[in-house]
Amino acid sequence: MVTSNKITYLLLIVLLTLISGFVSAVEISVSGLFDGGAVLEIDGKHRLMREGDRSPEGVVLISVTKTAATFKHGDKQQSLGINRAISTNFKEAEKAQARIATGPGGHYYTPGRINGLPVRFLVDTGATSIAMNLPTAKALGLNYRAGKKININTANGVAVAYMLTLDSVRVGDVEVRNVAAAVSMGDFPSEILLGNSFLSRVDLRRENGVLVLESQF
Repeated sequence: MVTSNKITYLLLIVLLTLISGFVSAVEISVSGLFDGGAVLEIDGKHRLMREGDRSPEGVVLISVTKTAATFKHGDKQQSLGINRAISTNFKEAEKAQARIATGPGGHYYTPGRINGLPVRFLVDTGATSIAMNLPTAKALGLNYRAGKKININTANGVAVAYMLTLDSVRVGDVEVRNVAAAVSMGDFPSEILLGNSFLSRVDLRRENGVLVLESQF
């Protein structure tokens, strides 16, 4: 016969097991990324964390790359890019997206931002990096001469350019940070080319003539 004390003991074990397996959901977003650490906003509180740190809310920062932070809460793990948010009930996070309709000549033109300033891009999957002319770089206030001096081939022959890193490039809701760009010392190209230093870091596809850019995190 099972005594009442044994029943109470068994119920207590079950209750403790349920409690230990329960972790309440928290809201998490990534505010900043740096070498070996990140700034997470957890339930409205900013937490400066290094890899391996555990926040008071129970969030463990596992690893950080240039584009995303990977963290764990309870027994669930998630990676998020900067300015992305999720609840740790871990419903699938919606990815940031931009949709670009076909323009004149079948080209894809789109408004965007470089370092927060408004620009107009021409999508060019054949360009190695973002490319712009000297007047555009000056208008954006870029310190191009601090970059690496190179020679580039243009329709008019070889030209001098400078390679530099842009803090951020944004198209629609899709933002990529630390993007390589070339500044040509002349009026070529006439449009800012959105090249593969940006495009290779997003998911790219065509849907019924519309070019869809989607964040990878």
